[in-house]
Amino acid sequence: MTGSEKLKVKLFADGADFDGMLAMYRLPHIKGFTTNPTLMRKAGVSDYEAFARKVLAAIPDRPVSFEVFADDLGEMEQQARRIATWGPNVNVKIPVTNTAGTFTGPIIRNLARDGIVLNITAIMTVEQVREIADVLAEATPAIVSVFAGRVADTGVDPMPHMRACKKALAARPKAELLWASPRELLNIFQADEVGCDIITATNDILAKLSLVGKNLGGYSLETVKMFYQDAKASGFTIG
Repeated sequence: MTGSEKLKVKLFADGADFDGMLAMYRLPHIKGFTTNPTLMRKAGVSDYEAFARKVLAAIPDRPVSFEVFADDLGEMEQQARRIATWGPNVNVKIPVTNTAGTFTGPIIRNLARDGIVLNITAIMTVEQVREIADVLAEATPAIVSVFAGRVADTGVDPMPHMRACKKALAARPKAELLWASPRELLNIFQADEVGCDIITATNDILAKLSLVGKNLGGYSLETVKMFYQDAKASGFTIG
């Protein structure tokens, strides 16, 4: 990881492809894993619990986030408590609201109070972070996942936004701010600069760490050669 060794932000791998997760697990700089029902569906997972237990058996010593999928808050809490029993390295993902927009604060409070390590997800606003900070337990670690990539998709600069989110968590030192949904490798360095504790990224983004420090002149020449070889292989002619 030329040039990236100085990063303070922890790198998590985001995905639900089992082989891909194992490939990331073999890399010591990958400190944890996140997934969600959408990624699992895309990967063809049909048995949620069986898949989770398979992952936890293969990755027993780094945090792995698994998300509840109920919409009723009571059912969410029941699912969260069950998921938490699957392994000591489980982080239980709870969405910041249900599909009706109801804040999940009451169950976040209950679960955190009982020592369950949560990953609160799908957060977009600083106000949501403040509300979450109010219900987290001081003694229980937690992850607060702000979807900075989606914030950026709306035309909002995510860096001052994430700085404000970090400030909103100041009273909860055991709560880690996670930069979610990055769009490019640069986001890792941006997350580090603004003081995020964690960034989770897909394997294809993490693979680009090998490019850090690459000579741009040489990269330019490689690109020119690629265009030339592809045009030649396509048999293009003009005139």
